[in-house]
Amino acid sequence: MNTAKKHQWSKGSYLVSTDRDKLDIPAIHRYLTRSTWAEGIPLDTVSASIENSLNFGVYHDQTQVGFARLITDYATFAYLCDVYVLEKHQGEGLGRWVMECIHDHPVFEHLRRIMLFTTTAPWLYKKLGYEPVNRENYAWTITRPDIYTKAKKPG
Repeated sequence: MNTAKKHQWSKGSYLVSTDRDKLDIPAIHRYLTRSTWAEGIPLDTVSASIENSLNFGVYHDQTQVGFARLITDYATFAYLCDVYVLEKHQGEGLGRWVMECIHDHPVFEHLRRIMLFTTTAPWLYKKLGYEPVNRENYAWTITRPDIYTKAKKPG
């Protein structure tokens, strides 16, 4: 499967693109470091995560205003994460639109399982067909939400 092909979608003065060269990594870092899920994340960690993902930048007049990424094997599985739209652009339907663009990407149609974790927008994902995993002994995780903010112990 050709994973290098760049895709884009337009809607008025907005653009969603998978072109990694368009991404404003410092802007993504600024948002993520103040988010509820990645508070304090180091810039080098953000850069590495982008390098190893299928990224969807959201732009208004060539300025990045949103982002989402799929961590994927490009064949059977993806983990959706880091979905955001800057506050100034919320209420324009951009969150739903970027999700529709992700679902429209050629890789997405082949995936057997797409996972995500959210505490901020379950209503959005439910509208798009996502369901909570509430089956006993089915989904397992190690969760370390304070990994970027807890003090490092000497040693």
